[in-house]
Amino acid sequence: MRREEKQSVNRQKVNEFCHRIKAGYLGLADGHLPYVVPLNYVWMNDCIYFHGAEEGRKQRIIEENPQACFTIAEDQGTITNPVPAHTSTGYYSVMIFGKLEIVHDIEEATKSMQVMLDKYVPGYFSDKLSKHHVSSYRSSKNSKTVVYRLRAEQVTAKENKLIDEALFYNGRTREQDLEERPSE
Repeated sequence: MRREEKQSVNRQKVNEFCHRIKAGYLGLADGHLPYVVPLNYVWMNDCIYFHGAEEGRKQRIIEENPQACFTIAEDQGTITNPVPAHTSTGYYSVMIFGKLEIVHDIEEATKSMQVMLDKYVPGYFSDKLSKHHVSSYRSSKNSKTVVYRLRAEQVTAKENKLIDEALFYNGRTREQDLEERPSE
């Protein structure tokens, strides 16, 4: 990481962030082209889990090269500064690198999909997800759905803390900020 002062090494904060954020971006290498897909996911046992079709471009790419990067990021707002080059963004981001695998164990697949339901629609279903549902589900195009796991081999996190008093809001101007600054 080039800007080490931005590195976040607090493992608990990384875990909480990975659990809380709803969407992430799966980065794959399709030959010489990058291929990035936004996905719903869950973070469980130091792995990213998501589901998708058994066939299609993503599956073909994973079969050819299972190495992947999953990125999760949160924009927390714009940080103003009268000097244009010092205007910035508050953010937190995590990148998870590893090898993608299809989850063949029905217990693990069902548990990960139950965790996903609990994350996205907590309390909506009164019954737990059945193994039969997970193993037999077909998409609207009649493709079998599979569960993928990205085992975290490397995790990096980066943070630019938001400065509340410098948070941009509509109507805020540079001139106002310069008037409010104490004389130097």
